[in-house]
Amino acid sequence: MAERRRFAAEPDRDCPLCPRLVAFRTEWRQREPGWHNAPVANFGRPDAQLLIVGLAPGLRGANRTGRPFTGDYAGDLLYATLSTYGFAEGRFEARPDDGLRLVDTAIVNAVRCVPPENKPTTAEIATCRRFLAGGLAEARNCRAIVALGKIAHDSVVVALGERMSRFKFAHGAVHEIAGRRVFDSYHCSRYNTNTGVLTPEMFRSVFSAVRAYLDR
Repeated sequence: MAERRRFAAEPDRDCPLCPRLVAFRTEWRQREPGWHNAPVANFGRPDAQLLIVGLAPGLRGANRTGRPFTGDYAGDLLYATLSTYGFAEGRFEARPDDGLRLVDTAIVNAVRCVPPENKPTTAEIATCRRFLAGGLAEARNCRAIVALGKIAHDSVVVALGERMSRFKFAHGAVHEIAGRRVFDSYHCSRYNTNTGVLTPEMFRSVFSAVRAYLDR
């Protein structure tokens, strides 16, 4: 399907750049040979107007299924919200062959491989940023970026050629960076929603603002 088309700037399945992540990936390939257990490519088209940037694949989510935000709670909230605002259509069933389609939207992660305890190191984030920067360069129609969490926000800022100190992360903040409008949101993780850091209403308000901006 066209919506699964890869950006040109994607790591290989056996990307060797981050030794700790390679070791973790190798361990899980042995433990769960039926899982994806590889860098997770984008979901969506390179010519989309909206790019959503997450943190990294979840161990039993995208690392298992091979599609961003698919297989864990974060995807339940994200894809329901995207459908509400017309950025996705079809039925989300938390598997890559469920037929869900993104509409003028693409999703990537700041770090493409699953990190232990869902915590990439500063060096791993910096190393993987080349793929985010390449994807942003390729996404010439991209007008809006949603950064899910501070790590995604900071990586987007640097990938767009700016300094993190100039653009501070805050939920609901909006920034103009290198010709793109960047919308910040807390990450839609189960931890954030269970603790009340992020409510569904807060999350929807970000995408409502994105929808209004793209429809202008």
